[in-house]
Amino acid sequence: MKIIKIFKKSGVFAEDKDIARELRLKKITPLLKKEGSIVLDFDGVESATQSFIHALISNIIREFGPEILDRISFKNCNDTVRQIIKTVVDYMQI
Repeated sequence: MKIIKIFKKSGVFAEDKDIARELRLKKITPLLKKEGSIVLDFDGVESATQSFIHALISNIIREFGPEILDRISFKNCNDTVRQIIKTVVDYMQI
């Protein structure tokens, strides 16, 4: 299981969707293609925009299907970040 630390790229406020896209394309998707599961660690991230989370995971859900969420863990999310992730995940499953 590979851990990806979001704070290293995003800082305290995860808002830059280009950074999220880069994480998705260069780290998350390649790891999901060759490994069993990954952890997205939000330690240190106090807040995130919905567009950041959308850029981070929506294409993954679209590409692999909603069952890919069984292989992605979201760690150290505060209530704000957790709710934004939930909103994006719910939207992608409509």
